[in-house]
Amino acid sequence: MQIFKDAKPKILVIGDLMIDHYLWGSCERISPEAPVQVVDINKETTVLGGAGNVVNNLKALGAEVSVSGVIGDDANGKELLCMLEAIGVESEKLIFQKGRKTSKKSRVIAVSQQILRYDKESKEDIEEASVSEILQKISDTLSQYDAIILSDYGKGVLTESLCQGVIALADEKNIKVLVDPKGNDFSKYRGAYLLTPNKKEAILATGIDIKDDVSLKAALLKLKNECDLDISLITLSEDGIGIYDSEVKTFPTVAKEVFDVTGAGDTVIASIAFALSIDKSIDEVAKFANLAAGVVVGKIGSATVTIDEIEEYEASLHKSTSDAHIKSFEDINAVVSRCRANGKKIVFTNGCFDILHVGHVKYLQIAKSFGDILIVGLNSDASVSRLKGPSRPVNMAEDRAYLLAALEAVDFVVPFEEDTPYNLIKMIEPDVLVKGGDYEGKEVVGTEFAGELKLVDFVDGKSTTKTIEKIQGQKC
Repeated sequence: MQIFKDAKPKILVIGDLMIDHYLWGSCERISPEAPVQVVDINKETTVLGGAGNVVNNLKALGAEVSVSGVIGDDANGKELLCMLEAIGVESEKLIFQKGRKTSKKSRVIAVSQQILRYDKESKEDIEEASVSEILQKISDTLSQYDAIILSDYGKGVLTESLCQGVIALADEKNIKVLVDPKGNDFSKYRGAYLLTPNKKEAILATGIDIKDDVSLKAALLKLKNECDLDISLITLSEDGIGIYDSEVKTFPTVAKEVFDVTGAGDTVIASIAFALSIDKSIDEVAKFANLAAGVVVGKIGSATVTIDEIEEYEASLHKSTSDAHIKSFEDINAVVSRCRANGKKIVFTNGCFDILHVGHVKYLQIAKSFGDILIVGLNSDASVSRLKGPSRPVNMAEDRAYLLAALEAVDFVVPFEEDTPYNLIKMIEPDVLVKGGDYEGKEVVGTEFAGELKLVDFVDGKSTTKTIEKIQGQKC
């Protein structure tokens, strides 16, 4: 994932920008004036919505983002500009259209339930003069972008003339245009690099009922041919992503828990654009987008995802190399913060783990059962020598860490130089600290920083020392 962390692609988002407005409160009575609930509002929040959620996702991934489109010359338009400025998005290519209302969707929520939504917006197509102004604004600087996203929410910004104008300009500069489509007629997106319709949208657009591999291939081919796409793609919800490049491929989803699919489509197109912008293959792109979607559907509400979260999620699925599970002090500190923010219960244990054996594995499996994330502190080579004698360790710290990180029960391994993991435990503050059963009645380092202490009995007859003695005995 390091190449993703280091990347700063420049991406232009064109589409229906809007404000999502939330009024949070409680409801304890019915109005005497009408049979409706009375909500006492105690909090009010606003976030970027529509194409703005694509922008948020790109910023979270680390991209440099510019936006273009049409908003109204009204209070909501000014608020939207301030929101873009606050997250460092270049908005000089946005234009104001007199008489147009900037989209703002307000939701009244009580006891985690949406009671009412009311919208203020214009949905008619933007004027041709606005189309010309957008094309003029983007044409001079188009070559600086690595990709362009057309985010269509059906609010009239992405007219056929604007879509075709953008695609034509991008084609001249050899820039990929990615489209999150709307409606059942995708002809206005003809010539784009790829579209990202979901299964329902693809069925409506193609007239093909997608129910198996044969119908999926037919739908992908029809979209590719009719829209003149480089790559045909359909998102398949829990079944992942279907792609036709030179052949049909499916990439299964990797979501472990699904709490909310709101905005998952925005995350998918943002992550696809990000990965394509750094020259990843379409197979790598699909896998990356699946991981990103797997993270956001585990969150509540329209959400974003960072490269670190994707890396950690991939590690939790054990679809990554062992290296991805080995962390420095600084890295694990950031990991712990994110895990805690997501309500994860953190377990910590430590040891030398010199010659890995079944006793170690069973011990670690039991430790993992006490929570969600198991972090293993690993003694350095010098530390092991001080504790066990000059003939130890048998295996270098690098090897020991790699083997531990490969175990399904272990989420992260953190090597430490001291004789004890006191400083590491102090930093992590685990919910559960696990030690061997031989610590019964003894003082355990770091317990003051842990939520609770659990002692786990070792497997009889299984130890590194006994393994070494057996090897030495055979040599004699």
